[in-house]
Parts: sequence; C-alpha cells; structure tokens
Amino acid sequence: MRLLLLFLALGTALYAAPPNIVYILADDLGYGDVHALNPERGKIATPQLDRLAGQGMTFTDAHSGSSVCTPTRYGLLTGRYAWRSRLQSGVLGDYVEPLIAADRLTVPAMLKQHGYHTAIIGKWHLGYTVEGGEKTAKKKKGAGEGAPLGAVTNDGPVTRGFDHFFGFHHARMMKSVFENDRVTQIVEPVDMLPLLAAKASQHIRERAKTGQPFFLYLPLNSPHTPIVPSKAWQGKSGLGDYADFVMETDWAVGEVLATLDAAGIAENTLVIFTSDNGCSPAAGTSKLEKQGHHASGPHRGYKADIWDGGHRVPFFVRWPAKVKAGSKSMQPVCHVDLMATCAELLGVKLPANAGEDSVSLLPALSGAADTTRTIVHHSINGRFALREGRWKLCLCPGSGGWGKPGDAEAAKANLPETQLYDLSTDIAETKNLSAEHPEIVTKLTQQLQALITAGRSTPGDKQANDAEIVVFKNNKAKAAKE
Repeated sequence: MRLLLLFLALGTALYAAPPNIVYILADDLGYGDVHALNPERGKIATPQLDRLAGQGMTFTDAHSGSSVCTPTRYGLLTGRYAWRSRLQSGVLGDYVEPLIAADRLTVPAMLKQHGYHTAIIGKWHLGYTVEGGEKTAKKKKGAGEGAPLGAVTNDGPVTRGFDHFFGFHHARMMKSVFENDRVTQIVEPVDMLPLLAAKASQHIRERAKTGQPFFLYLPLNSPHTPIVPSKAWQGKSGLGDYADFVMETDWAVGEVLATLDAAGIAENTLVIFTSDNGCSPAAGTSKLEKQGHHASGPHRGYKADIWDGGHRVPFFVRWPAKVKAGSKSMQPVCHVDLMATCAELLGVKLPANAGEDSVSLLPALSGAADTTRTIVHHSINGRFALREGRWKLCLCPGSGGWGKPGDAEAAKANLPETQLYDLSTDIAETKNLSAEHPEIVTKLTQQLQALITAGRSTPGDKQANDAEIVVFKNNKAKAAKE
C-alpha cells in the first residue's frame, strides 16, 4: 500500500498498482513447436501455450538476444546485448566467474528498488563460482556432475538482484540444486521440470498472500538436453521423446497459470512466455521433419544459427488488466526489452549505463501501431546480423553456427561474404540479395558499426563495451573499436 500511495503521490507510475511479473523462459523451444504458431506444420499438442496466446498478445517477430543460451540470459536480465561483454561467442562453461558485473543494474535489482520481491526458480547459466561441500569421489574433467551437497557460492543470483534462488547452473550441472547460496539437494534430471513447476506454484501462492508485488523469473530446463520427459509424459506425443518433453513443458506452464488464477492475482499479473533460442538439432529435427513437424516453423535454421530459426522465438504476453486477449503484434521485439519495459511500467528513468539496448514493449502492449526497430542478432560463432524493417543483413557466408552450410563450408564454395534477405517476401531466407542491393548492405553495415561504437543501440550517452568487437571475423581490419 505504501508503494502504491507513493506512486500516486508522485504521479510517476503509468498504472494504478504495479503488476506482478512472471517471466517464463523455455530452453531450446522452437518457434514452430507451439501449435498456435505453426498449425499446419506443427504436430505437437500445446494446449496451455495455445490458451496463453488466446488470452493475451502474440508477438510474431520476437527474437532472443542470441541463438544460444548464456548470451540471451545476459541480455534478458541487463537490457544489454551480451556481445558487448567479455563473451564474444559460445556459452559459459561450468562454475566460472559471473558474466554480469557486480555493479551492473539488472532487472530484478531495479524492481527491488521499487518494492518488488524478486526470485529465480530454474536455470541460471550466467556463471558463479563454488567452494566447499561434502567430499566426493574425484570425477573426470568435464564429467559435469555439478557441485556436491553443501557447496557454497558467494557470487550467485542472490548477488545479482534476486532475493531468492532455487535451481541449477546449467544442463550439465543440473543434479546440483542450489537454494540461495548453497547446494541443498541432488536430483535426477528427469525430476527437474516437475520440481520447478511445483516450486514456482508454491512460490506464487506464498507471495500472493503478502500483497507485495513480485517478479518471478522462471527459466525452465526443458525441452533442452538431456531430453527426459517424466514417466507420465513418455509416449504422449507419438513423435518421440522431444515432442513428449515439449508437451510436458506446456503442462508446466499451465500449472503456473492455474496457480495465478487460483490465487486470485491473474488479473494484474504480467506473464511473459518465450524461449532462450530456437530448437536444437539435438532434438532430432531431421526425424521430426520427416514426421511432419517443423520446429522452426517457416524459418530457416535452428539453434546456434544466424538465420531466424536460431533466434526467432515464441513470445506471448498475458496481462488481463491491460492487454487485449487474442491480440497480435508484428512489432520486432527482443529479450533485451524487459529492462526498458519494467522501467516505463514504474515510471523510472534508467541511468545511462543500464539497459543500453532495451526498448519498452508497453506501447505495443497498449495496441500502438507497429514501428520499425533495429535489432542485432548474434550466433554461437560470434557472427552478426542486423535486422531493420524488412531487411536482414547477415555478415557471414553461412549459418554462423551448426547449420549447413557452415561458414567455412560456405567460404570454400565461394558463397558471398554477406547475406541480405527481404523478409517481407522471403521469410525462409532463401534468396541472397546482397549483390542486387549493395547500397543496403553498406547502409546496414555502417549502422551496425555505429551502434557498436556507441556502446548502445538506444538514444543516450555513449557507453563503453567490455571488449573489442570484431564484426567481420575473418577481417581484423574491419574491427569495430570504441
């Protein structure tokens, strides 16, 4: 109540009462894995996600900050592209130094400053170090069993803005479950998704009783490898383990939505559901395609690639108090937009060194007309693409990732060093127009260089990147330096 009165007195809040915020992030779920987004070429039943789409707004042109895990999560929580950090390609390894600097403002830290309780339940994969714990048999390097019971972290999520952490670092360390700063239990991967769903539901029920607004970040472990649907879901899809795991993921989302409804707080709870990148080939995508299921929908490529299949993701927003049910937006959006969205929601002006690449979603959620947006895409190999309006420029000759042809293969075949696609007529990125439109290639390349040099892609004071950023990986002379 005190927070609400303060907002009303100052006249800075856009809405009468701050909403609860639940951000659900699936792991490696493709755009086409949600039936509502891919009704003709999608064969997996996703009734809960379809219902979510019907109850809120569907963004059909939404993108993860990268086509792989760690950098997307960095951007989501900081509002800054991860390629501005020390991580120029790939993902973080095991227990390593945090990627988010201790003095960088995060979404949960900002929300805490304005009266929110903040929690993460699920996968972190942004780095933290561990020490101590029970002695265990020495494991081979890279075995990935995780930290032992009692192991402690002094730089985990609770030092980056969260009041509470329940979860694990990443897929290879999933057995070690942390509560706040230490390992409190060891579980099998097959039990993780039901555990996260139960913990999230419990958390929502508890927070609903307090009346304090809360932010719940729920990064799921599924349907990423290990692909381990629980017994109740095995064989449900008729398409194999991956499809079964997608169905169980859909169920988990339904459990969270049902809990919000039962707690009587759904009306003023902003729910966002999305995925950290596209579907992984490890799902058995070739076999799925033969069965009629195309996990990327109409888009080219899969996880790790610079093509849209690598980073165009499902994105649904439900907020019954403010967002029209069954609405759609073709506004290009990105996971980095959460920071600016929360800031505008609370009437907060971000400092110059926070949310450098974040754009608020509130105008789109309010039904404003779609606007042109410049978004930078990044692949597992550190390859860049720039999207502006209908045009997409890829600064590499191949996939930039695991897809075929890879960049080395494409170079060997003498394919052009750049790819330019008109997505308004070629959503599958099949016809490279770089030779026909060299002026657009030049223009977009210069735009990318400029926003790299500026340290931001939004208006504001110039900021510093954390490392030298090389745009053309095979041509150091074209490096973008501050």
